[in-house]
Amino acid sequence: MNSDAASTSLSKTTKSILNEYGIKLNKNLGQNYLIDRNKRDQIIQFGNLTKDDIVLEIGPGIGTLTIELAKRVKKVIAIEQDSNICQILENRLKNENIDNVELINDDALNVDFPKFNKIISNLPYQISSPITFKFLNYDFQLAILMYQKEFASRMNGKVGSKDYSRLSAMLYFKCDVDLLASVSAESFIPKPKVDSAIVKLTPKLPELNGQLKHLNINEINENDFKTYSKFVKALFQHRNKKVKNALIDSRHIISDLDKKEVKAKLNSIKQNKIEKLLSERITNLTPEEILYLSIHLNSALKE
Repeated sequence: MNSDAASTSLSKTTKSILNEYGIKLNKNLGQNYLIDRNKRDQIIQFGNLTKDDIVLEIGPGIGTLTIELAKRVKKVIAIEQDSNICQILENRLKNENIDNVELINDDALNVDFPKFNKIISNLPYQISSPITFKFLNYDFQLAILMYQKEFASRMNGKVGSKDYSRLSAMLYFKCDVDLLASVSAESFIPKPKVDSAIVKLTPKLPELNGQLKHLNINEINENDFKTYSKFVKALFQHRNKKVKNALIDSRHIISDLDKKEVKAKLNSIKQNKIEKLLSERITNLTPEEILYLSIHLNSALKE
């Protein structure tokens, strides 16, 4: 079967299943189903799957990826919020005699994930940001994920660019981000307004050299990263402001002190490096500098 015929076949299968069950896809739930078999197979290939893998899939839909994953791995944990779609997938798995899929009918943002080592998903786009932040709380070997192309660009945003964001700052210390392939809007039903991208996340340990070494940061433990995470969130809520003003405006994220107290604490700092960073624009701060600030200001803003 040639590539065009294969993609047409997947499109027909998907539409046939949806028609059979009278399902109307809900864009508000991010239900844009992949109908391009070549792109589906590409995602599978990028996963470097083995029979020892336990794969987490968020938003499996009617099983376009799920069934192919299940044939190649030890287990698939598929989390689907839509109960009607969940029932369809359960029926398909039974018909295919597939018994290594743990199907969870729930909101992926509200459940604790069972143990897994890889994530492979055509993500519901409306939860792209919160689900990605959630992934960072888990240990995994790699993730192959579908995102809207604009969102994918922000994941690798460089300091000072329009794409530099809370997302890129959070990923910076945790994962290498690789944009593997573009996926046209025509590859989905219903057709989204924008193209998509397949992204690979590979967890990493921070490199304790370069700017971190210059800032005398010799380790980053889990508490440091939690503090960094809070400061990143506080800062990028006001990404066009200067650092001091953003911290004052987002004080509820980083401190229990009131506005007057936070302002007084920040104004009382006489350490040259910190004073300089507080006067910078947020988008000019490197992740290393944000980490430095968070470590040095965290205790001061709790007193």
